[in-house]
Amino acid sequence: MVSKEQRRKQLARAKFERQQERRARRARLGRRRRIVLVALLVVLVAGGGTAWAVLSRDDDERSDQAGDGATAEPTAEPTEPAPDPCDEPQPGEPSTQTWEEEPELTVDTGTDHLMRLRTSCGDIGITMDTEAAPRTVNSFAFLAGEGYFDHSRCHRLVTEGIHVLQCGDPTGTGAGSPGYTIPDENLDDPDVADGVYPAGTVAMANQYNPQDDSGRDSGSSQFFIVYQDSELPPDYTPFGTVTEGLDVVELIAEAGAAPPDPASGNTAPHATVVINEATVEPVGSE
Repeated sequence: MVSKEQRRKQLARAKFERQQERRARRARLGRRRRIVLVALLVVLVAGGGTAWAVLSRDDDERSDQAGDGATAEPTAEPTEPAPDPCDEPQPGEPSTQTWEEEPELTVDTGTDHLMRLRTSCGDIGITMDTEAAPRTVNSFAFLAGEGYFDHSRCHRLVTEGIHVLQCGDPTGTGAGSPGYTIPDENLDDPDVADGVYPAGTVAMANQYNPQDDSGRDSGSSQFFIVYQDSELPPDYTPFGTVTEGLDVVELIAEAGAAPPDPASGNTAPHATVVINEATVEPVGSE
C-alpha cells in the first residue's frame, strides 16, 4: 500500500515531469517559429534582395501563459498535402528574355488597366491603377505584350504571418528579373498606410532592407497577391486589386505550401500554379 508521503512524492514528480515537457515543447515551438521567420524574411525577394514581414507571436505567448496544471499537447504528426486543385499547364517554355532599360512610358495614364492571368488553376483578373503607379503598370503592359509571364510558375506561397502568392519570375527561383528595375510608386496609398495590405491587394516585390534603408526602387517583374489581410510595412508598391478570381488564389492557398527550400528559402505552393498567358488591356477595351 502506498503511503501518503510516497503519494505526495509521486505527485510532485509527475508535476515536475509535466513542467519539463512544457518547457521542451516551448523550445520546439520557438525553433519552428524561428525557421518560419527566416522563410518569411525572404518572402518578397526579387533578384536576391530581402523584404521584411511581421510574424505573430501569439502561439508562443499562449504557450508561455499555460499554468502548471496544463497538459502538454502531443506533437502533431506531419500531414499529407491537399490534392492539387489545378489542371495541367499548357505546353510552352518560360521566357528567357531580358532588356537593358525600362520600357518607354506609353500607357494611357488616365485609364485603369486590366491584367488577366490565365493560370492552370483558373483566371485571375487584376485591375491596375495606372494613375497611381504609371511606370509599374507600363512595365506590366510591356512584359505581358512580350509574353514574358507566359508559362511561368508562381514560385512562392506564404501561409503563416503574412498570406501572399508570389509570381512573375520565369526562372521560378525568386531571383529572376527582366534585366531592368522600376521605381517605387504609390507608397503613400492610404489603403496600406496603417501597415496592413488588405486581401485582394497586388503589390511589387523588391529588395528593400529597412535596417539600412537600402534597396529602394528595385522592383522588376515579381509581384505578390494578398489573399488575406497581411501585416506589412508600406514599402511595396501597391498597384492593383484582384477584381476577379480571388477565390482561385484562396484555393491555391488551401492546398498549402512546401517547407522552405534550403537554397532559396522559397516555400513553393503544392498546387501547380502556372501562368499560361498574361494580357494587359485598358479597362473597358474588351
